[in-house]
Amino acid sequence: MMELFKMRVALRSDVMTTVRLATGGVCSLAALSYDDGEDCKVCVTESLLLLLRGGYACADVTFTEGDALSVLVEGEGGAAKNAPCEEDEIALALINALAENVEMRRQDGALRTIAFTFGKQA
Repeated sequence: MMELFKMRVALRSDVMTTVRLATGGVCSLAALSYDDGEDCKVCVTESLLLLLRGGYACADVTFTEGDALSVLVEGEGGAAKNAPCEEDEIALALINALAENVEMRRQDGALRTIAFTFGKQA
């Protein structure tokens, strides 16, 4: 697997459009179908919103290319202190429904890392 693209973003709602555009470009480079690219953008955005609501200040988003496009979203800075809310449950359900091989890791009881993959076009 080869790292295709990595970005560190401030977790603020006004950066989400930029992240979605960058994710769309990466999905295009990785030859994902249009539908998978749209689903990937939703998963990346929802992952970042989960971390934002969890109290993190920024996040690293890493795209790795191999047989599939792998995405790793990691919260950085700050301490996750907010209790999960209904929006978090919806975000988690979306990510699990749209992506493959979803893995979530917690640190000190708080969600810190979300990883998932999307298959490539044949």
